[in-house]
Amino acid sequence: MLKTISFICNDKEINTDIHPATTVLDFLRKTLFLTGTKEGCREGDCGACTVIVGELSGNELKYKTVNSCLLPIGSVNGKHVVSIEGLNVKGLSPVQLAMVEEGGTQCGFCTPGFIISLSAYFLNNKKYNADEAIESLDGNICRCTGHTAIKRAAVRSVEYFNSQKGKTLVSAGLLPSFFSDIPERLKTLITKIHTNGDGEIINKYQIGGGTDLFVQKWEDIYKSDVNFINSNELDEKIKISGNECMINASATVTDIMNSEIMNIHFPDIKKYFSLFGSLPIRNRATLGGNIVNASPIADMTNFFLALNSKLYIIDGNSMLSMKKSPSAREVLLKDFYLGYKTLDKKPEEIISQLSFRIPSANSYFSFEKVSRRTYLDIASVNSSMSIETENDIITDIHVSAGGVAPIPLYLSKTGNFLLNKNIENKIISEAVRIALSEISPITDARGSVLYKKTLLRQLIFAHFLKLFPLIVKYEELV
Repeated sequence: MLKTISFICNDKEINTDIHPATTVLDFLRKTLFLTGTKEGCREGDCGACTVIVGELSGNELKYKTVNSCLLPIGSVNGKHVVSIEGLNVKGLSPVQLAMVEEGGTQCGFCTPGFIISLSAYFLNNKKYNADEAIESLDGNICRCTGHTAIKRAAVRSVEYFNSQKGKTLVSAGLLPSFFSDIPERLKTLITKIHTNGDGEIINKYQIGGGTDLFVQKWEDIYKSDVNFINSNELDEKIKISGNECMINASATVTDIMNSEIMNIHFPDIKKYFSLFGSLPIRNRATLGGNIVNASPIADMTNFFLALNSKLYIIDGNSMLSMKKSPSAREVLLKDFYLGYKTLDKKPEEIISQLSFRIPSANSYFSFEKVSRRTYLDIASVNSSMSIETENDIITDIHVSAGGVAPIPLYLSKTGNFLLNKNIENKIISEAVRIALSEISPITDARGSVLYKKTLLRQLIFAHFLKLFPLIVKYEELV
Protein backbone atom coordinates (compact mmCIF):
# COMPACT_ATOMS: atom_id res chain seq x y z
CA MET A 1 0.00 0.00 0.00
CA LEU A 2 1.07 3.66 -0.04
CA LYS A 3 4.43 4.12 1.74
CA THR A 4 3.90 7.78 2.50
CA ILE A 5 0.83 9.94 1.96
CA SER A 6 1.69 13.57 1.33
CA PHE A 7 -0.78 16.43 1.05
CA ILE A 8 -1.36 19.97 2.22
CA CYS A 9 -3.86 20.41 5.02
CA ASN A 10 -4.89 24.05 5.27
CA ASP A 11 -1.45 25.74 5.15
CA LYS A 12 0.76 22.86 6.34
CA GLU A 13 2.34 20.02 4.41
CA ILE A 14 1.47 16.63 5.90
CA ASN A 15 3.51 13.46 5.42
CA THR A 16 2.12 10.35 7.06
CA ASP A 17 2.45 6.57 6.84
CA ILE A 18 -0.98 5.97 8.40
CA HIS A 19 -3.14 3.27 6.77
CA PRO A 20 -4.52 4.83 3.56
CA ALA A 21 -8.07 3.67 4.36
CA THR A 22 -8.14 5.90 7.46
CA THR A 23 -10.83 8.49 6.86
CA VAL A 24 -9.84 12.13 6.58
CA LEU A 25 -12.41 12.83 9.31
CA ASP A 26 -10.56 10.63 11.78
CA PHE A 27 -7.16 11.94 10.73
CA LEU A 28 -8.25 15.55 11.17
CA ARG A 29 -9.82 14.99 14.56
CA LYS A 30 -7.57 12.35 16.13
CA THR A 31 -4.15 13.04 14.62
CA LEU A 32 -4.15 16.75 13.74
CA PHE A 33 -6.66 17.64 16.50
CA LEU A 34 -8.63 19.82 14.09
CA THR A 35 -11.95 19.19 15.77
CA GLY A 36 -13.99 21.83 13.95
CA THR A 37 -14.87 19.11 11.44
CA LYS A 38 -17.70 17.20 13.13
CA GLU A 39 -18.65 13.55 13.14
CA GLY A 40 -22.38 13.17 12.63
CA CYS A 41 -24.02 10.35 10.70
CA ARG A 42 -20.78 8.89 9.30
CA GLU A 43 -22.75 7.94 6.19
CA GLY A 44 -22.43 11.10 4.09
CA ASP A 45 -25.96 12.28 4.88
CA CYS A 46 -25.65 15.18 7.34
CA GLY A 47 -22.76 17.29 6.02
CA ALA A 48 -21.26 18.11 9.43
CA CYS A 49 -17.94 16.58 8.34
CA THR A 50 -17.67 18.44 5.02
CA VAL A 51 -14.23 19.58 3.90
CA ILE A 52 -12.90 21.16 0.70
CA VAL A 53 -10.46 19.20 -1.46
CA GLY A 54 -8.34 20.96 -4.07
CA GLU A 55 -6.74 19.09 -6.95
CA LEU A 56 -4.51 20.29 -9.78
CA SER A 57 -5.89 19.73 -13.26
CA GLY A 58 -3.13 20.86 -15.58
CA ASN A 59 -2.21 24.27 -14.23
CA GLU A 60 -5.64 24.90 -12.74
CA LEU A 61 -6.49 24.16 -9.12
CA LYS A 62 -10.06 22.90 -8.76
CA TYR A 63 -11.84 22.62 -5.43
CA LYS A 64 -14.85 20.54 -4.43
CA THR A 65 -16.74 19.74 -1.25
CA VAL A 66 -16.45 16.20 0.08
CA ASN A 67 -17.78 14.25 3.08
CA SER A 68 -14.62 13.57 5.08
CA CYS A 69 -16.31 10.65 6.87
CA LEU A 70 -16.25 8.74 3.56
CA LEU A 71 -12.97 10.14 2.25
CA PRO A 72 -9.94 7.82 2.68
CA ILE A 73 -6.71 9.64 3.32
CA GLY A 74 -5.09 7.67 0.53
CA SER A 75 -7.28 9.59 -1.91
CA VAL A 76 -5.88 13.00 -0.92
CA ASN A 77 -2.27 12.17 -1.81
CA GLY A 78 -0.93 15.24 -3.63
CA LYS A 79 -4.00 17.37 -2.92
CA HIS A 80 -5.08 20.29 -0.75
CA VAL A 81 -7.48 19.56 2.11
CA VAL A 82 -9.24 22.52 3.71
CA SER A 83 -11.00 22.07 7.04
CA ILE A 84 -13.02 24.78 8.76
CA GLU A 85 -9.85 25.91 10.57
CA GLY A 86 -8.26 26.59 7.19
CA LEU A 87 -10.80 29.34 6.51
CA ASN A 88 -9.80 31.38 9.54
CA VAL A 89 -9.10 35.02 8.71
CA LYS A 90 -8.74 38.05 10.94
CA GLY A 91 -12.15 38.35 12.57
CA LEU A 92 -15.14 36.69 10.90
CA SER A 93 -15.20 36.08 7.16
CA PRO A 94 -18.15 37.57 5.24
CA VAL A 95 -19.79 34.13 5.12
CA GLN A 96 -19.33 33.57 8.85
CA LEU A 97 -20.62 37.05 9.64
CA ALA A 98 -23.71 36.52 7.49
CA MET A 99 -24.46 33.26 9.29
CA VAL A 100 -24.19 34.97 12.67
CA GLU A 101 -26.17 38.10 11.85
CA GLU A 102 -28.93 36.25 9.98
CA GLY A 103 -29.40 33.79 12.84
CA GLY A 104 -28.16 30.86 10.80
CA THR A 105 -26.49 29.07 13.69
CA GLN A 106 -27.92 27.79 16.95
CA CYS A 107 -26.33 24.71 18.53
CA GLY A 108 -23.46 25.14 16.03
CA PHE A 109 -22.80 21.48 15.35
CA CYS A 110 -23.68 21.68 11.66
CA THR A 111 -22.32 25.19 11.15
CA PRO A 112 -18.79 24.22 9.99
CA GLY A 113 -20.27 22.16 7.15
CA PHE A 114 -22.46 25.03 5.99
CA ILE A 115 -19.56 27.51 6.15
CA ILE A 116 -17.29 25.14 4.25
CA SER A 117 -19.91 24.47 1.54
CA LEU A 118 -20.84 28.11 1.02
CA SER A 119 -17.19 29.21 1.00
CA ALA A 120 -16.46 26.52 -1.59
CA TYR A 121 -19.21 27.94 -3.80
CA PHE A 122 -17.39 31.28 -4.00
CA LEU A 123 -14.07 29.50 -4.44
CA ASN A 124 -15.40 27.54 -7.43
CA ASN A 125 -17.29 30.28 -9.28
CA LYS A 126 -16.52 33.67 -10.79
CA LYS A 127 -20.12 34.83 -11.06
CA TYR A 128 -22.39 34.50 -8.06
CA ASN A 129 -26.09 33.73 -8.01
CA ALA A 130 -28.27 33.39 -4.90
CA ASP A 131 -30.12 30.27 -6.08
CA GLU A 132 -26.86 28.55 -6.98
CA ALA A 133 -25.33 29.52 -3.63
CA ILE A 134 -28.26 27.93 -1.82
CA GLU A 135 -27.94 24.82 -3.99
CA SER A 136 -24.27 24.56 -2.96
CA LEU A 137 -25.49 23.79 0.58
CA ASP A 138 -26.99 20.55 -0.75
CA GLY A 139 -26.12 17.70 1.61
CA ASN A 140 -25.90 19.83 4.77
CA ILE A 141 -28.63 19.35 7.38
CA CYS A 142 -29.50 21.65 10.28
CA ARG A 143 -31.94 20.38 12.88
CA CYS A 144 -32.29 23.72 14.71
CA THR A 145 -32.96 26.59 12.35
CA GLY A 146 -35.29 25.17 9.71
CA HIS A 147 -32.75 26.39 7.10
CA THR A 148 -34.52 29.68 6.32
CA ALA A 149 -31.96 31.76 8.20
CA ILE A 150 -29.14 29.84 6.52
CA LYS A 151 -30.63 30.61 3.11
CA ARG A 152 -30.75 34.29 4.07
CA ALA A 153 -27.06 34.07 4.98
CA ALA A 154 -26.29 32.58 1.57
CA VAL A 155 -28.19 35.36 -0.22
CA ARG A 156 -26.47 38.02 1.90
CA SER A 157 -23.06 36.50 1.12
CA VAL A 158 -23.78 36.61 -2.61
CA GLU A 159 -24.78 40.26 -2.35
CA TYR A 160 -21.56 41.04 -0.50
CA PHE A 161 -19.20 39.34 -2.95
CA ASN A 162 -21.02 40.76 -5.96
CA SER A 163 -20.25 44.18 -4.51
CA GLN A 164 -16.52 43.44 -4.26
CA LYS A 165 -15.71 44.21 -7.87
CA GLY A 166 -12.08 43.61 -8.81
CA LYS A 167 -11.15 42.03 -5.49
CA THR A 168 -9.80 38.56 -5.02
CA LEU A 169 -11.38 36.25 -2.45
CA VAL A 170 -8.33 36.86 -0.27
CA SER A 171 -8.63 40.66 -0.44
CA ALA A 172 -12.43 40.39 -0.01
CA GLY A 173 -11.86 38.60 3.29
CA LEU A 174 -13.10 35.09 2.49
CA LEU A 175 -9.79 33.26 2.33
CA PRO A 176 -6.53 33.53 4.25
CA SER A 177 -3.51 34.63 2.22
CA PHE A 178 -1.85 31.19 2.06
CA PHE A 179 -4.40 30.12 -0.58
CA SER A 180 -2.46 32.15 -3.15
CA ASP A 181 0.58 29.90 -2.80
CA ILE A 182 -1.20 26.54 -2.89
CA PRO A 183 -0.99 25.85 -6.67
CA GLU A 184 2.79 26.13 -6.74
CA ARG A 185 3.15 24.22 -3.49
CA LEU A 186 1.05 21.38 -4.89
CA LYS A 187 3.15 21.22 -8.06
CA THR A 188 6.28 20.85 -5.93
CA LEU A 189 4.62 18.26 -3.73
CA ILE A 190 3.38 16.17 -6.67
CA THR A 191 6.87 16.22 -8.20
CA LYS A 192 8.25 14.92 -4.91
CA ILE A 193 5.63 12.16 -4.72
CA HIS A 194 6.44 10.99 -8.26
CA THR A 195 10.17 11.13 -7.59
CA ASN A 196 9.83 9.01 -4.47
CA GLY A 197 7.67 6.48 -6.34
CA ASP A 198 5.13 6.20 -3.54
CA GLY A 199 1.61 5.11 -4.28
CA GLU A 200 1.94 1.80 -6.06
CA ILE A 201 0.77 -1.71 -5.11
CA ILE A 202 -2.34 -3.31 -3.67
CA ASN A 203 -4.84 -5.98 -4.55
CA LYS A 204 -7.86 -6.74 -2.44
CA TYR A 205 -9.78 -3.46 -2.72
CA GLN A 206 -9.49 -1.05 -5.66
CA ILE A 207 -11.42 2.03 -4.63
CA GLY A 208 -12.55 5.07 -6.56
CA GLY A 209 -15.00 7.19 -4.57
CA GLY A 210 -15.87 4.67 -1.88
CA THR A 211 -19.06 6.51 -0.95
CA ASP A 212 -20.89 3.24 -0.39
CA LEU A 213 -17.96 1.01 0.54
CA PHE A 214 -16.98 3.25 3.46
CA VAL A 215 -20.50 2.99 4.83
CA GLN A 216 -20.83 -0.77 4.51
CA LYS A 217 -17.31 -2.21 4.72
CA TRP A 218 -15.08 0.35 6.42
CA GLU A 219 -13.59 -2.11 8.90
CA ASP A 220 -12.86 -4.71 6.19
CA ILE A 221 -11.12 -2.07 4.07
CA TYR A 222 -9.07 -0.82 7.02
CA LYS A 223 -7.75 -4.35 7.62
CA SER A 224 -6.84 -4.90 3.97
CA ASP A 225 -4.38 -3.79 1.34
CA VAL A 226 -6.07 -1.17 -0.79
CA ASN A 227 -5.42 0.74 -3.97
CA PHE A 228 -7.01 4.12 -4.62
CA ILE A 229 -7.91 4.96 -8.17
CA ASN A 230 -7.37 8.69 -8.07
CA SER A 231 -8.72 11.13 -10.60
CA ASN A 232 -5.35 12.68 -11.52
CA GLU A 233 -5.45 11.65 -15.18
CA LEU A 234 -3.83 13.04 -18.26
CA ASP A 235 -6.58 11.69 -20.50
CA GLU A 236 -10.00 13.27 -20.66
CA LYS A 237 -12.52 11.42 -18.54
CA ILE A 238 -15.27 11.84 -21.14
CA LYS A 239 -14.46 11.95 -24.84
CA ILE A 240 -15.73 11.05 -28.29
CA SER A 241 -14.08 8.21 -30.20
CA GLY A 242 -15.61 7.67 -33.62
CA ASN A 243 -19.35 7.27 -33.05
CA GLU A 244 -18.90 6.29 -29.40
CA CYS A 245 -18.83 8.32 -26.21
CA MET A 246 -16.15 6.94 -23.88
CA ILE A 247 -16.35 7.58 -20.12
CA ASN A 248 -13.62 6.57 -17.69
CA ALA A 249 -14.87 4.49 -14.78
CA SER A 250 -13.24 7.00 -12.40
CA ALA A 251 -15.49 9.82 -13.67
CA THR A 252 -17.68 11.12 -10.87
CA VAL A 253 -21.37 11.98 -11.05
CA THR A 254 -20.32 15.65 -11.04
CA ASP A 255 -17.88 15.06 -13.92
CA ILE A 256 -20.63 13.47 -16.00
CA MET A 257 -23.38 15.99 -15.25
CA ASN A 258 -21.04 18.93 -16.01
CA SER A 259 -19.54 17.39 -19.15
CA GLU A 260 -20.04 19.52 -22.25
CA ILE A 261 -20.37 16.35 -24.33
CA MET A 262 -23.06 14.90 -22.08
CA ASN A 263 -24.99 18.17 -21.93
CA ILE A 264 -25.03 18.44 -25.72
CA HIS A 265 -26.58 15.00 -26.15
CA PHE A 266 -28.68 14.99 -22.95
CA PRO A 267 -29.88 18.57 -22.31
CA ASP A 268 -31.73 17.52 -19.13
CA ILE A 269 -28.81 15.66 -17.58
CA LYS A 270 -28.22 18.21 -14.81
CA LYS A 271 -31.85 17.92 -13.79
CA TYR A 272 -31.62 14.12 -13.82
CA PHE A 273 -28.31 13.88 -11.98
CA SER A 274 -29.31 16.41 -9.32
CA LEU A 275 -31.50 13.58 -8.02
CA PHE A 276 -28.42 11.39 -7.49
CA GLY A 277 -27.31 11.88 -3.87
CA SER A 278 -26.03 15.18 -2.49
CA LEU A 279 -23.40 17.49 -3.98
CA PRO A 280 -20.52 16.17 -1.82
CA ILE A 281 -21.51 12.60 -2.69
CA ARG A 282 -21.75 13.44 -6.40
CA ASN A 283 -18.29 14.96 -6.15
CA ARG A 284 -16.85 11.58 -5.08
CA ALA A 285 -19.15 8.81 -6.32
CA THR A 286 -17.74 7.23 -9.47
CA LEU A 287 -19.37 5.61 -12.47
CA GLY A 288 -17.41 2.39 -12.01
CA GLY A 289 -18.29 2.16 -8.33
CA ASN A 290 -21.99 2.69 -9.00
CA ILE A 291 -21.97 -0.09 -11.58
CA VAL A 292 -19.94 -2.60 -9.56
CA ASN A 293 -21.97 -1.94 -6.43
CA ALA A 294 -24.82 -3.60 -8.34
CA SER A 295 -27.63 -1.94 -6.43
CA PRO A 296 -30.96 -2.75 -8.10
CA ILE A 297 -31.92 0.93 -7.75
CA ALA A 298 -28.62 2.54 -8.79
CA ASP A 299 -29.47 5.72 -10.68
CA MET A 300 -26.37 5.96 -12.88
CA THR A 301 -26.56 2.29 -13.80
CA ASN A 302 -30.22 2.78 -14.70
CA PHE A 303 -29.32 5.74 -16.93
CA PHE A 304 -26.57 3.92 -18.84
CA LEU A 305 -28.50 0.66 -19.19
CA ALA A 306 -30.98 2.54 -21.38
CA LEU A 307 -28.11 3.60 -23.63
CA ASN A 308 -27.19 -0.07 -24.21
CA SER A 309 -23.74 0.76 -22.83
CA LYS A 310 -20.66 -1.42 -23.06
CA LEU A 311 -18.12 -2.03 -20.28
CA TYR A 312 -14.37 -2.42 -20.74
CA ILE A 313 -12.94 -4.70 -18.06
CA ILE A 314 -9.23 -5.16 -17.33
CA ASP A 315 -7.07 -7.18 -14.96
CA GLY A 316 -6.26 -4.84 -12.07
CA ASN A 317 -3.16 -6.75 -11.01
CA SER A 318 -1.74 -6.63 -14.52
CA MET A 319 -2.38 -2.91 -14.68
CA LEU A 320 -0.41 -2.33 -11.48
CA SER A 321 2.49 -4.58 -12.43
CA MET A 322 2.75 -3.44 -16.05
CA LYS A 323 2.40 0.27 -15.21
CA LYS A 324 0.04 0.52 -18.19
CA SER A 325 -3.44 -0.59 -19.12
CA PRO A 326 -3.66 -4.22 -20.27
CA SER A 327 -6.06 -5.27 -23.01
CA ALA A 328 -9.72 -5.04 -22.03
CA ARG A 329 -12.55 -7.49 -22.54
CA GLU A 330 -15.92 -6.06 -23.46
CA VAL A 331 -19.24 -6.82 -21.79
CA LEU A 332 -22.59 -5.20 -22.45
CA LEU A 333 -23.85 -3.56 -19.27
CA LYS A 334 -27.16 -5.43 -19.60
CA ASP A 335 -25.23 -8.75 -19.46
CA PHE A 336 -22.97 -7.72 -16.55
CA TYR A 337 -25.46 -8.61 -13.80
CA LEU A 338 -25.86 -12.36 -13.33
CA GLY A 339 -27.92 -12.25 -10.12
CA TYR A 340 -28.24 -10.28 -6.92
CA LYS A 341 -24.79 -8.72 -6.32
CA THR A 342 -23.34 -11.30 -8.73
CA LEU A 343 -21.31 -9.92 -11.63
CA ASP A 344 -19.57 -11.08 -14.78
CA LYS A 345 -16.30 -9.97 -13.20
CA LYS A 346 -13.41 -11.75 -11.47
CA PRO A 347 -12.25 -10.35 -8.09
CA GLU A 348 -9.03 -8.99 -9.59
CA GLU A 349 -10.79 -7.31 -12.51
CA ILE A 350 -11.81 -3.66 -12.63
CA ILE A 351 -13.94 -1.63 -15.01
CA SER A 352 -11.76 0.83 -16.91
CA GLN A 353 -14.32 2.50 -19.19
CA LEU A 354 -17.91 2.59 -20.34
CA SER A 355 -19.03 3.48 -23.85
CA PHE A 356 -22.30 4.07 -25.67
CA ARG A 357 -23.24 5.02 -29.19
CA ILE A 358 -23.68 8.74 -29.69
CA PRO A 359 -27.42 9.47 -30.04
CA SER A 360 -28.64 10.35 -33.53
CA ALA A 361 -30.65 13.42 -34.45
CA ASN A 362 -33.81 11.32 -34.18
CA SER A 363 -33.01 10.11 -30.66
CA TYR A 364 -34.93 10.88 -27.50
CA PHE A 365 -34.04 10.14 -23.87
CA SER A 366 -36.00 10.18 -20.63
CA PHE A 367 -35.10 9.39 -17.00
CA GLU A 368 -37.76 9.10 -14.30
CA LYS A 369 -37.40 8.44 -10.58
CA VAL A 370 -39.87 8.16 -7.72
CA SER A 371 -38.65 8.30 -4.13
CA ARG A 372 -40.15 9.31 -0.82
CA ARG A 373 -38.24 12.59 -0.99
CA THR A 374 -37.47 14.31 -4.26
CA TYR A 375 -33.84 14.90 -3.31
CA LEU A 376 -31.30 13.07 -1.13
CA ASP A 377 -33.15 9.79 -1.34
CA ILE A 378 -32.85 6.45 -3.08
CA ALA A 379 -35.46 5.39 -5.58
CA SER A 380 -38.51 3.31 -4.90
CA VAL A 381 -38.56 2.74 -8.66
CA ASN A 382 -36.55 4.40 -11.42
CA SER A 383 -36.62 3.95 -15.18
CA SER A 384 -34.86 5.25 -18.27
CA MET A 385 -35.67 5.05 -21.96
CA SER A 386 -33.70 5.87 -25.10
CA ILE A 387 -35.60 5.72 -28.35
CA GLU A 388 -35.01 6.53 -32.00
CA THR A 389 -37.85 7.08 -34.44
CA GLU A 390 -38.48 7.65 -38.11
CA ASN A 391 -41.93 8.82 -39.21
CA ASP A 392 -43.28 7.89 -35.77
CA ILE A 393 -41.95 4.33 -36.13
CA ILE A 394 -39.58 3.11 -33.42
CA THR A 395 -36.30 2.12 -35.08
CA ASP A 396 -34.28 1.56 -31.88
CA ILE A 397 -35.28 1.42 -28.22
CA HIS A 398 -33.78 0.47 -24.85
CA VAL A 399 -35.64 0.56 -21.54
CA SER A 400 -34.34 0.04 -17.99
CA ALA A 401 -36.09 -0.40 -14.66
CA GLY A 402 -34.76 -0.22 -11.10
CA GLY A 403 -36.27 -1.37 -7.82
CA VAL A 404 -38.33 -4.09 -9.46
CA ALA A 405 -35.86 -7.00 -9.61
CA PRO A 406 -32.76 -8.31 -7.79
CA ILE A 407 -30.56 -6.58 -10.38
CA PRO A 408 -30.59 -3.33 -12.35
CA LEU A 409 -32.97 -4.52 -15.03
CA TYR A 410 -32.83 -4.14 -18.79
CA LEU A 411 -36.33 -4.72 -20.19
CA SER A 412 -35.37 -6.75 -23.26
CA LYS A 413 -38.83 -8.20 -24.03
CA THR A 414 -40.41 -4.77 -23.79
CA GLY A 415 -37.85 -3.27 -26.16
CA ASN A 416 -38.16 -6.14 -28.62
CA PHE A 417 -41.94 -5.73 -28.69
CA LEU A 418 -41.76 -1.98 -29.36
CA LEU A 419 -39.09 -2.21 -32.05
CA ASN A 420 -40.43 -1.30 -35.51
CA LYS A 421 -43.85 -0.44 -34.05
CA ASN A 422 -45.76 2.80 -34.56
CA ILE A 423 -45.97 5.04 -31.53
CA GLU A 424 -49.60 4.50 -30.62
CA ASN A 425 -51.47 4.48 -27.33
CA LYS A 426 -52.58 0.85 -27.64
CA ILE A 427 -49.02 -0.26 -28.47
CA ILE A 428 -47.67 1.54 -25.41
CA SER A 429 -50.33 -0.03 -23.18
CA GLU A 430 -49.36 -3.48 -24.45
CA ALA A 431 -45.68 -2.70 -23.90
CA VAL A 432 -46.43 -1.85 -20.27
CA ARG A 433 -48.18 -5.20 -19.86
CA ILE A 434 -45.06 -6.93 -21.18
CA ALA A 435 -42.80 -4.85 -18.92
CA LEU A 436 -44.79 -5.89 -15.85
CA SER A 437 -44.34 -9.53 -16.87
CA GLU A 438 -40.53 -9.04 -16.90
CA ILE A 439 -40.18 -7.75 -13.35
CA SER A 440 -40.15 -9.46 -9.96
CA PRO A 441 -40.45 -6.79 -7.25
CA ILE A 442 -40.60 -7.55 -3.55
CA THR A 443 -42.34 -5.73 -0.72
CA ASP A 444 -39.83 -3.79 1.36
CA ALA A 445 -39.37 -0.44 3.11
CA ARG A 446 -39.75 1.39 -0.21
CA GLY A 447 -43.13 -0.05 -1.10
CA SER A 448 -45.28 -3.08 -1.77
CA VAL A 449 -45.17 -5.27 -4.84
CA LEU A 450 -48.37 -3.66 -6.16
CA TYR A 451 -47.04 -0.16 -5.50
CA LYS A 452 -43.81 -0.84 -7.43
CA LYS A 453 -45.65 -2.38 -10.35
CA THR A 454 -47.94 0.64 -10.48
CA LEU A 455 -44.95 2.99 -10.34
CA LEU A 456 -43.19 1.29 -13.25
CA ARG A 457 -46.39 1.38 -15.26
CA GLN A 458 -46.70 5.11 -14.68
CA LEU A 459 -43.03 5.79 -15.37
CA ILE A 460 -43.16 4.07 -18.76
CA PHE A 461 -46.27 6.10 -19.56
CA ALA A 462 -44.35 9.20 -18.41
CA HIS A 463 -41.50 8.49 -20.84
CA PHE A 464 -43.82 8.48 -23.83
CA LEU A 465 -45.96 11.38 -22.61
CA LYS A 466 -42.89 13.54 -22.13
CA LEU A 467 -41.14 12.58 -25.36
CA PHE A 468 -44.16 12.44 -27.69
CA PRO A 469 -46.82 14.79 -26.27
CA LEU A 470 -48.50 15.34 -29.63
CA ILE A 471 -49.06 11.63 -30.20
CA VAL A 472 -49.56 10.01 -26.80
CA LYS A 473 -52.66 10.81 -24.74
CA TYR A 474 -52.83 9.77 -21.12
CA GLU A 475 -56.61 9.33 -21.18
CA GLU A 476 -56.26 6.72 -23.90
CA LEU A 477 -53.41 4.91 -22.13
CA VAL A 478 -55.42 4.22 -18.99
